[in-house]
Amino acid sequence: MTQTAILIVCGLISGPLLGGLVSGLDRILTARMQSRIGPPLFQPFYDVIKLCFKEPLVVNVWQVFCVHVYVAASSIAVVLFFLQSDLLLILFVQAVGAVMLVVGALSSTSPFSQIGAQRELLQMLSYEPLLVLVVVGIYIETGSFKLSQIYHWPDPLLPKLPFLFIVLGYALTIKLRKSPFDLSTCHHGHQEIVKGLLTDYSGPFLALTEVGHWFEVVLLLGLCTLFWSTSWVGMGILLAATYFLEVLLDNITSRMNWRWMLSTVWGVGLALSLVNLIWLTQGG
Repeated sequence: MTQTAILIVCGLISGPLLGGLVSGLDRILTARMQSRIGPPLFQPFYDVIKLCFKEPLVVNVWQVFCVHVYVAASSIAVVLFFLQSDLLLILFVQAVGAVMLVVGALSSTSPFSQIGAQRELLQMLSYEPLLVLVVVGIYIETGSFKLSQIYHWPDPLLPKLPFLFIVLGYALTIKLRKSPFDLSTCHHGHQEIVKGLLTDYSGPFLALTEVGHWFEVVLLLGLCTLFWSTSWVGMGILLAATYFLEVLLDNITSRMNWRWMLSTVWGVGLALSLVNLIWLTQGG
C-alpha cells in the first residue's frame, strides 16, 4: 500500500512537472529553428500561474464540469501508467477525458468552439484506432497488456515493431497538436479558428486544459518508452530523437485539412499496422 501511494503521488506530481518542462523545451527548440531567442524554459509554468489568477469566466456550468473531468481522466491515466496497470484501461481512461473536453466545447454556441470540437472528434477518429493497434502489436509480441510485464520483456520492442512505432508517431503528432495535424486548436498564429476547441475557456479553466494536456504528453511519451525499455540510455535517446523529429515536422510542414488527415493517417497508418502485425503473427 505504501509503494502504491508513493507511485500515485509521483504520477500526480511528475505528470504536470515533466509535461510543463517538455512544453518549455518545445518552445525553445521551435524558436531556435525559426532563428528566434524564444521564451525561458519555465515559461509554460508562468503562463499557467498567471491564468490561475485571472477572473474565472465561463459560458455555462457544464463547461466547468467537463474541463475538470478532462484533467481528472488525464491525471488518472498517468497514475495508472506509473502503477504499471493495463494498457487498454489506460487508453480507455484517456479517451474519456478527451471526449469530455469535446463535450465542453460543444456546450458553447460559439461557432469557433463548435468547429474546433468537430475537428477534435475527427482527430480522435484518426488516432484512437491506431493506438489500439499499437497496443495489440505489443500484446502479440509480449503476450500481455500489463505494463509491469512489458517493461520486463528481455528484448527491445522497436526492432520487432518498427512500423507500429511510426504509427504511434502519427498519434503523437496529433495529440501534441503539431503541423500538419493542428486542426482543432494550437498556439500558432496561423490558426484560422482562433483557439478552436478552447475558444470559450479562460482564466483558471484554460489553465486546467493546459495542465491536462501536459498529462497527455507525458502519457504518450511514456508509451514511446515501451519500445526500448531494456536500457535507460536507449530509452532516453529514443525519446529525445522522437520529440526532436516532432518539433522539426511542426516547423517544416503546413496545416492540412481534415480530409487529408483522415486519408493519410488511416491509409498509411493502417497499412503499416497491418504489415507489422502480419510480420509478428508469421513469426518475423
